[in-house]
Amino acid sequence: MTELVDQIIASLQTEGQRSYGERLTILEHSLQSAWFAQQDGASETLVLASLLHDYGHLLHGLGEDIADRGIDAAHEEIGANYLSQHFPETISEPIRLHVAAKRYLCATDPDYHGQLSEASLQSLALQGGPMTDAEVRSWQAKPHFEDALKLRRYDDEGKVPELEVPNLESYRPLLENHLSPTGMTETLLPTP
Repeated sequence: MTELVDQIIASLQTEGQRSYGERLTILEHSLQSAWFAQQDGASETLVLASLLHDYGHLLHGLGEDIADRGIDAAHEEIGANYLSQHFPETISEPIRLHVAAKRYLCATDPDYHGQLSEASLQSLALQGGPMTDAEVRSWQAKPHFEDALKLRRYDDEGKVPELEVPNLESYRPLLENHLSPTGMTETLLPTP
């Protein structure tokens, strides 16, 4: 288990130094998203989903400029498929649904679309644009729907250049805890 956590942390520390269309790196964005989740009182699994929601960007191997090339790598599916082998679905499924959550919010919240960054708008077009009414109804019935919406909000918030948040290593105990089939009841969230 420790080896897998070592691998995840190493990937985020090295490959996570890439930009992904925002004004910060994937790692900075991931840490900020997790921090905002923690500050909101989110569950440990949602904090981890927020930390790992863009892990698929480190796995697809298509480079940093994929949106500029008109490619949707489906990073949410790639990341969720990999992480679901090692973590519970309370972590992997909000990750799988966080892109659809953006499409959902664009269809249901009149103010949401105008709050998206330029990079988010570019990827939205590649990801199918706002949901149709039928897609909205279907998506609302999915398990983990609410957590996916929360994750989407943390994702949107986590784009603040030079924001100081807990470092990646501070999440190691939480990652290890949720790899365990029995888990521990002690809260292991990092502190600043």
